[in-house]
Amino acid sequence: MMITARELNRATLGRQLLLEREPLTVQDGVRRVVALQAQHPASPYIALWNRLTGFAAADLDAAFTARSVVKATLMRITLHAVHAEDYPAFRAAMQPTLYASRLGDRFAATGLSPADADELVPELLDFARRPRTSAQMQAWVEERLGAEKKDGAWWGLKAYAALHHAPTDAPWSFGLRPSFVAAPSGPVPVGRAVDPPALRTLILRYLAGFGPASVADVAQFSMVQRTSARAALLALGDAVEQLQGPDGGVLFDLPGAPRPPAETPAPPRLMAMWDSILLAYADRGRVIPPAYRPWVIRRNGDVLPTLLVDGHVAGVWRPVDAGIEATAFHPLTPATWDGLGAEAQSLKALLDDREAAVYSRYNHWWAKLPEAEVRVL
Repeated sequence: MMITARELNRATLGRQLLLEREPLTVQDGVRRVVALQAQHPASPYIALWNRLTGFAAADLDAAFTARSVVKATLMRITLHAVHAEDYPAFRAAMQPTLYASRLGDRFAATGLSPADADELVPELLDFARRPRTSAQMQAWVEERLGAEKKDGAWWGLKAYAALHHAPTDAPWSFGLRPSFVAAPSGPVPVGRAVDPPALRTLILRYLAGFGPASVADVAQFSMVQRTSARAALLALGDAVEQLQGPDGGVLFDLPGAPRPPAETPAPPRLMAMWDSILLAYADRGRVIPPAYRPWVIRRNGDVLPTLLVDGHVAGVWRPVDAGIEATAFHPLTPATWDGLGAEAQSLKALLDDREAAVYSRYNHWWAKLPEAEVRVL
């Protein structure tokens, strides 16, 4: 079976709840979309506002407080918000990646070995059974290893250990200075071994929320090696099916998973910074036109809040005193501007209740954008 580029785009939007908002709880919404990028505290809130009918920010506050949704370093070694029941398998699947990335040169420069990290982790988690500030965690590390090893050791341990970010009651539950709390008790993975069942679980969840996808896409989302991703996909047997992608390559998907027709309407959306739909693929062209990618994804990794028009990035947005400023990279129809205006009105109500000038620290990027049509909505 072959799938076109536009059908692939619509499948992505549908599974990410971007063809139509759905009346789900925040827990069910997070589970449906698999994981929400959470580098900026506001982004999971804006991501769910885009996807759920009647979204109330207080509901996500409560989910974070109750730890039914948790924030932790996971896929691509970045912060994600995930359903608490998904965390153990996702964490186990990420173990080799976290081992390699966090116990490398910077950690080794302290004179510590990965074996030292594995020995320290249980004690560190025991200390973090109740929420601890970053300063308290660093003091714990310094007490055991000395001041000269503190920075490098904590840099490695804070992502290698199974730690969640603890809510701090900032406008978006988490401030820019994190606190940490140990993941609920259970087997604590150590070392560099791949956990095949956990990786298969992560891949099946990924396909449910982002498929169809290639081996490269799976590897990009999880940052596992392509050889591991390919082996895990092939080991799934009849649990997955293969399609021919627009470029002739092989895509994997769940049998019977929804793939809306190419002509399915896609309403305009104002996407959060680092929204997962922009980053979950090796081929980001299914949502970001290649010409726009350098303007949206900056060289340092910042991913600007975007306008999504007909399922594709068409510009960027930011809050200003008078409303939401939208910068369109190509001409938009009056109907599209009207749709973006309605979205902006709803978004501004959310922001005014929390942080009207959200993402303002990234405003310097707007000076580097090309000339384009700018409207305040």
